[in-house]
Amino acid sequence: MMMLPPIYTEKSECQDCYKCLRECPIKAIKVQGGFASVMPESCVYCGHCVEVCPSGAKHVRNDINAARRLLAETPKVIVSLAPSFVSEFTAFRPEQMIAGLRRLGFYGVSETALGAQQVSLHVRLEIEKRHQKLLFSSACPTAVDYVRKYHPGHAGKLVNLLSPVLSHCKMLRRKYGEEIGIVFVGPCIAKKGEADRHRELLDVALTFEELRQWFEQEDIRPEEMIPDAGDDRFIPEEAREGALYPIEGGMSAAVRANSPTDARFMSFSGLTNIRHALGEMHDWEPDKDIFVELLACHGGCINGPKAHRACGTVRKRYEVINFAKPATLGEKSPVVSIKELGAGDAVKRPEYTEAQIREALRLVGKRSAADEKNCGGCGYDRCREFARALLENKAERMMCATYMRQLAQKKASALMMKMPSAALMVNEQLRIIECNQRFRSMFADELAVAHAIEVTDDQLLSAIVPFHRLFQRVLETGEDILARDIRFRGSILHCNIFVIEPSAVIGAILQDITQSTMQKEQIIARAQEVIQKNLTTVQKIAYLLGENAAESEATLNSIVESFSMKESEDDVQR
Repeated sequence: MMMLPPIYTEKSECQDCYKCLRECPIKAIKVQGGFASVMPESCVYCGHCVEVCPSGAKHVRNDINAARRLLAETPKVIVSLAPSFVSEFTAFRPEQMIAGLRRLGFYGVSETALGAQQVSLHVRLEIEKRHQKLLFSSACPTAVDYVRKYHPGHAGKLVNLLSPVLSHCKMLRRKYGEEIGIVFVGPCIAKKGEADRHRELLDVALTFEELRQWFEQEDIRPEEMIPDAGDDRFIPEEAREGALYPIEGGMSAAVRANSPTDARFMSFSGLTNIRHALGEMHDWEPDKDIFVELLACHGGCINGPKAHRACGTVRKRYEVINFAKPATLGEKSPVVSIKELGAGDAVKRPEYTEAQIREALRLVGKRSAADEKNCGGCGYDRCREFARALLENKAERMMCATYMRQLAQKKASALMMKMPSAALMVNEQLRIIECNQRFRSMFADELAVAHAIEVTDDQLLSAIVPFHRLFQRVLETGEDILARDIRFRGSILHCNIFVIEPSAVIGAILQDITQSTMQKEQIIARAQEVIQKNLTTVQKIAYLLGENAAESEATLNSIVESFSMKESEDDVQR
């Protein structure tokens, strides 16, 4: 069975609103067949599309059953608990959280912050080596994927280290054995991608939302539990400064806590801010060492895509800072090697000529620069970006609201103008919105009386059509008037007046049935009706005649047979 990606689209729930595309900072959304789906090869799993989707069509893969299977198949399974849990689950104490997780069947609970502390130690060593002046953090998997895929020129500046959770997994496997199972629990969707890529380290990644669901399914209420002082504690030990990692600037503070350094530390959170931070840096070489902390979520992991929104960032930061313990004094050395091997591939976008882009724009009715409105309705900020998406088969022409509106207007106008009957539309004030030439010619005399050379937009219907009150009735009642014959200037008009938009737009089709063409159509229709009735009658007569003929033939045959038999008997007697 093929595994779903961490984020996927439920097509039946997608409403063609393109909000996910508009909000996606890297446009990793493909629209095909009217559905907007995530492109796994381009996505960095920031989870923003999941947050903004108004219909809930973007889903995060649920891995509760995968965790259940791991518990059933593995004797010893340990939870790697993200440090942001203290700002997420404020209703109960850490030891109650541990008791609840152990009730689910886990052997023990360990803080991911222990792995963060290992990362801090390695970063300190990297800074001390001074091989390069500018270093970017590798703690946030979404930020790392973003740099590698969309800013490959800066990929070499990333510290070549595993993330805190994968570093923590290496520590736990060294401590408890390679055969253990490990389940991460946190606010991050990208951790599911890490678990998919590093099965040798991390078995399953769950979000805080999934943990809440699991507690509810098992009817576990950690806030009501009385923890065991001996068993309900973090293993193998409590974390310290590593617990600061989920807030913006927390990693920098943890690195500095290990030893003094003259390096400059900077922090940027949010993919848009990271994009601006990385601009105009390709040829720049700073005078002093700089360490740049990159976090994909605004404010840090405490505002992750699956973090609870009940309280603001200030309180969340306070909970994390208040829970974290100061670093222990003295020289430290890393416990395990956490070098990352390999790097992700950059997202390669094909190059297109100006002629190709212009041709793509022409397909949506944009033939000049003035036609490029850059309204953003399609999800792209500029029409030329949309044109490139069309060329890459990531977008469809119907996504352009301007194009679709113009197309609809052209079709409606063409249909109206080609109709043999008079047609018009009026607004709630009974002013004409649009009408065809047949209507103009039919009411030419009334137009002359109204001193109007031709019917124009916003002209009152009452000045032209004597029976305008019928339109007013349909507008007020919302009930159509169909197949109504009205005498008009020696003719009979067959009228159909109907609602297009309740209390706003009324339409009408008027046929002069006294005209020769209309009379001919009526005669043909009536003739066809008579012919059909006659055929039916003939068929019935034929059926009845057939029955009578059959009965008559049977009677005559029996008479002939009886006379024949009598003649034979007489011959014998003679």
